Amino acid sequence: PADGGRNLNLDSVPMGLPMSDPTAWTTAMNNLGMAPMGMTGQPLLPDFDPALGMMTGIPPINPMMPGLGIVPPPIPPDMPAVKEIIHCKSCTLFPPNPHLPPPATRERPPGCKTVFVGGLPENGTEQIIMEVFEQCGEVIAIRKSKKNFCHIRFAEEFMVDKALYLSGYRIRLGSSTDKKDTGRLHVDFAQARDDLYEWECKQRMLAREERHRRRLEEERFRPPSPPPVVHYSDHECSVVAEKLKDDTKFLEAIQTLLTWIERGEVNRRTANNFYSMIQSANSHIRRLVNEKAAHEKEMEEAKEKFKLALSGILVQFEQIVAVYHSASKQKAWDHFTKAQRKNINVWCKQAEEIRNIHNDELMGIRREEEMEMSDEEIEDPPEMKETEESALVSQVEALKEENDSLRWQLDAYRNEVELLKQEQGKASRDEDTTKEQQMKLLQQALQGMQKHLLKVQDEYKKRETELEKVREDKVKIETLLENLKDQESSTSRVCACSQEKECPVEKTLSNSPVKSEREVLLVGIISTFLHVHPFGASIEYICSYLQRLDSKICTAEVEVLMTRLQNTFRQELSGVGASLEKRWKFCGFDGLKMT
Repeated sequence: PADGGRNLNLDSVPMGLPMSDPTAWTTAMNNLGMAPMGMTGQPLLPDFDPALGMMTGIPPINPMMPGLGIVPPPIPPDMPAVKEIIHCKSCTLFPPNPHLPPPATRERPPGCKTVFVGGLPENGTEQIIMEVFEQCGEVIAIRKSKKNFCHIRFAEEFMVDKALYLSGYRIRLGSSTDKKDTGRLHVDFAQARDDLYEWECKQRMLAREERHRRRLEEERFRPPSPPPVVHYSDHECSVVAEKLKDDTKFLEAIQTLLTWIERGEVNRRTANNFYSMIQSANSHIRRLVNEKAAHEKEMEEAKEKFKLALSGILVQFEQIVAVYHSASKQKAWDHFTKAQRKNINVWCKQAEEIRNIHNDELMGIRREEEMEMSDEEIEDPPEMKETEESALVSQVEALKEENDSLRWQLDAYRNEVELLKQEQGKASRDEDTTKEQQMKLLQQALQGMQKHLLKVQDEYKKRETELEKVREDKVKIETLLENLKDQESSTSRVCACSQEKECPVEKTLSNSPVKSEREVLLVGIISTFLHVHPFGASIEYICSYLQRLDSKICTAEVEVLMTRLQNTFRQELSGVGASLEKRWKFCGFDGLKMT
């Protein structure tokens, strides 16, 4: 935690990782955003930037990082999170469809404590929003807009992750199903200046703690400063002169002598003492030369040992390569599988490369020895001849080995060509199989088409039978119509006879204002229409209704007919001024009483 970082004390806090494992130590310190230090005080990561308190190429410490104990690590995407219904006092939250993809969010701003909440119900209030989101943590402020969204600021950053869990939920106020009482929540990160300012302050605090920790680390591993050189005196001069004679204390004494001379302690009184000390220092030159010669001798012996060991290694390499070459011959090669042959070739190439490298190294050592030969060795011609002969022999052996390796490579290439031919034959077979598969697919498609055609033919036959039935029904209906017409003609004859008998009645009807059967029908229809409209109707309204029955009816014909029947229809004026309108009313019941 950030609070515990201020009281960081390297002496009191035990390290969980051993310093002997630099890789694990570096990984652990990288997770904390710190530059680890080695046991000698040198940084294990040299690209650490002390001005920023963070390493270049690595993002700065984010309190939201998993592993710092501030925010729990995120749920892996492979693990499905089961969401359930959430019941509140004044609303209910229903989870989204688990098969839908998770809602999209923007990139998280650093130190984000504010979220954007959209899709709120129109009747939602700040109290309802507080009731829903206070379950995620302490809410500092809510800024609600009139357009069904708001911004919520929490006290801690991990509360934002809990609020994002509610994204996609459907909210319903109470038990209402009104559109204004429902909505679908969309929760996303929001960028706020207060969050950024607090995050920057925390980053600066962590950088200060890191610098303090590094300073303590440097002071802990800093080598101790040399002890101060004592001032010159006769007693100290005698002590330093004794130390100069001792081989174990010579380095400390010579440093003191150098400091005194640089300070200007040499004068006429002390010149003899300093001369004696310089003379004692000069006596150590012979000892140092002898030590150097001893070390050179040891180095020469080590070179000889290395050369002998290297030559032995080369002999073993030659034997291993010979084994590979013998295994590559025809007698043994045919009994190996393809994978075994491939491994043998790879191993042979690797062994030859390593052998050539060691051989070049040995030849380089020999060349260096030849260049460092003394004049006495150069004067000995037999030894030179022997070295030349050995060099020629080694060159001949190298050429033989190259020839053998080239021959084996040629055999390997031939085997590869044969394998390629076999693979091509397999490819042609595969093509044949693919063609057969295509033919099978085409045959299946043709069979499907034939089945479809059979189905269509069956449907066509069914439709034909239905048409025949319809035709038979039509014939029956036509016969019925003919019978009805015959009946009508017979009834019309009966009516004609009755009309001849009732001639005086027709004479009386000829004097009536209605002159035809069509006008009688019109009078009946108009009477029923106006009886339904007790307040009357205009002539245009009446004609529009009649024209639906017969489009040949005109307004003038209807108006003349209604003016002739004054005991049945009456015209009245309604309205005032510009809104004056003529309306026709049915007065047949009053006219019946009068007549």
